[in-house]
Amino acid sequence: MPKIKTHSGAKKRFKLTKTGKVIRAHANKRHILNKKSTKRKRGLRQTTVADKTNVAQVKRLIPYQ
Repeated sequence: MPKIKTHSGAKKRFKLTKTGKVIRAHANKRHILNKKSTKRKRGLRQTTVADKTNVAQVKRLIPYQ
């Protein structure tokens, strides 16, 4: 079997933990930040685990990570 190409967009957006969980960044942190509270923006800096409904697809896009 030939190797599978890694999806360029996915490799920039997702990482896998040692246990195989998919890590992603929060949305809504790029612009229009004036109306968002400092507490909310601070929370958006943190990474979070991707939803289980998307995990299989993401792992298919980044096979060798």
